[in-house]
Amino acid sequence: MAEPDLTTIDNQVRSCTKCALSSTRTQAVPGEGSPTADLMFIGEGPGFHEDRQGRPFVGPAGQLLDKLLASIGLNRADVYITNMVKCRPPENRDPHPGELAACSGYLNEQIRLISPKVLVTLGRHSFGKFFPNETISKARGRPRKWNGNTLFPIYHPAAALHNPRLKPALEEDFQKLKSMLESNDAPVEEQKGSPEEPNQLSLF
Repeated sequence: MAEPDLTTIDNQVRSCTKCALSSTRTQAVPGEGSPTADLMFIGEGPGFHEDRQGRPFVGPAGQLLDKLLASIGLNRADVYITNMVKCRPPENRDPHPGELAACSGYLNEQIRLISPKVLVTLGRHSFGKFFPNETISKARGRPRKWNGNTLFPIYHPAAALHNPRLKPALEEDFQKLKSMLESNDAPVEEQKGSPEEPNQLSLF
């Protein structure tokens, strides 16, 4: 079998029926961006606009993400953006454990193929995949190692839209991201907790 690439994963996601979300989606949302990105952003799941367009972060939270990227001299073509689950949960509810597990193999392969300099988790669900026993409010803005990758947890842009008091923290963390990209010497905490192994679930 040929080594999978991002196009292979995209096609598999779009035809996936591994969980019940496939029966309620309009379109699956594999992810998009540069296959050689230094930054990979991982959100929770597609929302209404993403489900309609088949693209990640195209609603209000995505517009804020675009502005935050622009503040450090980047745009969507420079990074890779995806989600924990690739289909919209009904009414934007939290993804169920079985849904997260069904999509986990796809995300693990995306991480492996892109091999970004920094994995940026957006919000508590994304962060929880890697460090399930920590809270995003305490962990945000502090890079740490996960299976040889540098992981940087920050608030989800949607959280800042609901609570504007979180926006300064997001802006501050994006400036930290800029510094991390410009330097190979950014302080990184030791790994804690029991993160999921990257090959725990098979892609195929």
